Amino acid sequence: MRYTIHVNGAEHHVEAEADTPLLWVLRDILDLTGTKYGCGIGQCGACTVHANGAAARSCQLRLDAVSNLSITTIEGVGATDVGQRVQEKWLTLDVPQCGY
Repeated sequence: MRYTIHVNGAEHHVEAEADTPLLWVLRDILDLTGTKYGCGIGQCGACTVHANGAAARSCQLRLDAVSNLSITTIEGVGATDVGQRVQEKWLTLDVPQCGY
């Protein structure tokens, strides 16, 4: 099925099954590989994105549930001055994304 999703300020049209986790849409279809697979059950935080500004585990969000949400990935965080500075510090300090 075809879905329209909003990721990092852009509209994307994707073809996938309704129950496809957002994580795999981001990584495999949109090639946004900054969002990582960790545990697959929403516990570790490696797959965290912002959905309408709130932290959400993308491994647990189904594609058919995100069409009305604004999704921001780790790539999109750098679009603001503050986000860019945070990303630079993370790189400097080798900060991992997940809690493992």
